[in-house]
Amino acid sequence: MEEWIAAAKEAGFSEAYPLDVSTLKPMEQVREACGDGKCRAYGHNWTCPPFCGTLEECEKRMRRFKRGILLQTVGQLERDIDTKGYMRAAKLHGEALERFSQRIREAYPDALCLGAGGCKVCASCAHPEPCRFPEKAHSSMEAYGLFVTQVCRDNNAAYYHGPRTITYSACVLF
Repeated sequence: MEEWIAAAKEAGFSEAYPLDVSTLKPMEQVREACGDGKCRAYGHNWTCPPFCGTLEECEKRMRRFKRGILLQTVGQLERDIDTKGYMRAAKLHGEALERFSQRIREAYPDALCLGAGGCKVCASCAHPEPCRFPEKAHSSMEAYGLFVTQVCRDNNAAYYHGPRTITYSACVLF
């Protein structure tokens, strides 16, 4: 695991923690938040509900794996509400996840990579046409029903990193 934590940091993540897969508990109320329309991806993106599968199917996929790593990008904000800071950190997080995903899939081709928010590989999802890059596409932890702060807590990982910070989390199961 130490090798993968070092690889995560090399990929650009601020923090990386071992993840106990048995702590992942998909919750219906998290999935329901996807359907409230705030992100506008529900029903319009292949990696989001309902297309990423039912909660039962997502849980079954996660249970195939024995190990995992929890990944975080901690962005520094210039003020309490800093939209540019949020976007900058989200972009760095996505880039780090792409680099790390490529590396871990060299060793574990079937690794399950779950990011933060909807897939951002394409500027707009090809839906309803087939996904253009299924090998790069990532569902979010939330799409799989995971309450991110709970996952962090259950794995002894900080979620809050101090004032004027934003934390984006991802996990990779292998």
